[in-house]
Amino acid sequence: MESELTVIKLKPIEATPESFKEFGQVIEASPDGEEFGPTDAQLDLSKGIPRFYIMNLQNRPLKFSTITHHASVTQCLGSIGGHVWYLGIAKPSLVDSEEVKNEKGKIAVQSRCGHFYVPPAIDNVHVFRIAGPKFIKLNCGTWHAGPLFKADAMDFYNLELSNTNVSSCALKPFSL
Repeated sequence: MESELTVIKLKPIEATPESFKEFGQVIEASPDGEEFGPTDAQLDLSKGIPRFYIMNLQNRPLKFSTITHHASVTQCLGSIGGHVWYLGIAKPSLVDSEEVKNEKGKIAVQSRCGHFYVPPAIDNVHVFRIAGPKFIKLNCGTWHAGPLFKADAMDFYNLELSNTNVSSCALKPFSL
């Protein structure tokens, strides 16, 4: 039996340090020579080899049906040139294996990577609009879909671990 897909239209939220704080950080330009502080990306790249590269994406229309998270790493994404782009987002939902054993009401899933998580509810997924000379830092475990954009192709800089795409855990299908 095939399940029916439900289309849900989400109104984009402008990504600002305040609106995005539950999911990570919005990092904007700061003066050269300014010391490290709370407005700088608070990174966790301790569980592997960092990979910083330019990612060329093509045909990423403003819709998605899957969502993924990276349990072991923060991730930074930004549009080269400051073009407008969008990202589907839900709060991290990683759970400790001891929590899974001790709390019976949770519907936790063990990923193929070994960690446990509670899948995000569709009602908890938001879409953020990112524009201008800024990038976003996703907290460990933040669910995301995209980058999405209106152009035929865009380039993004991406900071993650060298094995992030091998060890990421996607939910398929995740109908929106």
